[in-house]
Amino acid sequence: MDASMQAAANTSRVKKSPVLNATRRQNPAAYGFLTPWLLGMLFLTAGSMLFTLYLSFTNYDLLSRPHFAGVVNFTQLFSDPNFWTSIRVTFIYVVVSVPARLIASLLVATLLSKQVRGIGIYRALIYLPSLIGGSVGASIGWKKLFDQNGPIDSILQLFGIHGPVWLGNPSTAIIVLVLLSVWQFGSEMVIFLAGLKQIPGHLYEAATIDGASSFQRYMRVTLPMLSPIIFFNLLMGTIASFMVFTQVYVITDGGPMNSTLFYVLYLYQQGFQYFHMGYAAAMSIILLIIIALCSGFIFLTSKFWVNYDV
Repeated sequence: MDASMQAAANTSRVKKSPVLNATRRQNPAAYGFLTPWLLGMLFLTAGSMLFTLYLSFTNYDLLSRPHFAGVVNFTQLFSDPNFWTSIRVTFIYVVVSVPARLIASLLVATLLSKQVRGIGIYRALIYLPSLIGGSVGASIGWKKLFDQNGPIDSILQLFGIHGPVWLGNPSTAIIVLVLLSVWQFGSEMVIFLAGLKQIPGHLYEAATIDGASSFQRYMRVTLPMLSPIIFFNLLMGTIASFMVFTQVYVITDGGPMNSTLFYVLYLYQQGFQYFHMGYAAAMSIILLIIIALCSGFIFLTSKFWVNYDV
């Protein structure tokens, strides 16, 4: 049999393969289910991003047609002191709040992984703040909590401590926002809790036979096994922290003295208070680049501490 005949025979077998025929019948259904997502991705995400990129090169005030202005918005950004202030404040918030939230969620998940009576109720109560944490109502409540002579000050005065003016002091206002972020650790906690339950018990038994202490088992077994989950929570938490807005807008609105002028809040002010939509679009492009660089850095460093082999 020459090569052409062999190829024809192979083609015939492929055509008659029931697996391939079933796959071909399922493909239209798969494309049908994917169509809403693809349309949303094209028109709501990719289309919006391309339009934002176009606006970043224009002068646009929402009331008149956009006029092409080249790279003027970007050059003005780099000479804007408030832009650099918002960059500094946002990075401080990300660097402090993301690790604090990860540590809090991991420690609480470790405690809740123990089998004690009523553990389901404890888990639900601790997860509850995450359901309302990012809402306007929760932000108003948090603001009242740290108001001057509010509940926090009242508790401190019971111990003879005069608390600072939390929201009126530039050095403590951002701490209030970080605490609010840490308070919303429930989602990460649930993911950590699921990861803890997937760790095989024989690993702990082997470590115990080898004489490892509880701390050593946690550091040498638990953390390496959880490293992919830590990576996921770190990545998602970092991205979310760069985009924080509602809490800042409700609680401090950037004050006092721009000490909480977060990047997205400043972007909102430029776009919807001063109607500098082209300028705001340029800021959003810069934010996209910053988040992409930080995400890329996390991915690059993950090969040194994330263990996918376990």
